[in-house]
Amino acid sequence: MAIITKVAAQKRPGRYNIFLDEQYAFSVSEKTLAEYVLLKGKSLTQEQIEEIRQYDADSKASDLAARYLSYEPRTIFEVMQYLIKREVSTESANNAINELSELGYLDDERYCELFIKNDLAVGNDGPRVLNKKLAGKGVAPEIINQALAEVDQADWLQVAVRLLKSMRQQLGRYSERELKQKINNKLLSHGFSTNLTEDVIQELDLGMDDEKQLEALKMQGIKAYKRFKRYTGADRAMRIKRYLFSHGFSSSEIDLFLNGELIDLDELDEY
Repeated sequence: MAIITKVAAQKRPGRYNIFLDEQYAFSVSEKTLAEYVLLKGKSLTQEQIEEIRQYDADSKASDLAARYLSYEPRTIFEVMQYLIKREVSTESANNAINELSELGYLDDERYCELFIKNDLAVGNDGPRVLNKKLAGKGVAPEIINQALAEVDQADWLQVAVRLLKSMRQQLGRYSERELKQKINNKLLSHGFSTNLTEDVIQELDLGMDDEKQLEALKMQGIKAYKRFKRYTGADRAMRIKRYLFSHGFSSSEIDLFLNGELIDLDELDEY
């Protein structure tokens, strides 16, 4: 048995040094001090001392985790990594996580739902990107897959429409084929499948009429002419044709430009 011979407050608020048999033994928080009624003259067995130390370590871990959670929702994995970086023991970290989970402050399923809900409201990421982000936060694959499966296709469409809203400004600048390719590429880069392309075009009213297509042909044709104007004759025409074809224009459309039916080629040096 050891006797508490002194309880001294540290300079750090809320911490106390415990002396047993005139020797410093360990420090505790004010919460631990009150929980175990650690007063001068109290006797402690070795088992009680170990219990007090573990309780204090667990309490510290819980306080750190709760403070970390106060800024924004976190996953269990994120909290565990945070506690480990703060040199909390694995046992205390697990105890803190179990406590906070039981209280409802840590819930990966709920976190996953809120993360996806936020993206549907204001974000621009599709299911594949969200899957990757959530996996990076340590959420189990089965939780992610279940949460993503509950999202209606119509909701993903609205996110995609928000992502591609700026595409309206591309009408008259690119051919219909190239515009669709750009939409496809952007959808893929943000984690959507390209089967949304036609629905997005319809939602954004991106249908290319003949006037817009010719406007795009004229714009790209002028760019091609300026790029290759140092060449002459058939060489220049072939280079322009290849350029315009790579930008999604048909042979008949390219011939319109090269035949000067959209703009007099002799006037292009002014551009």
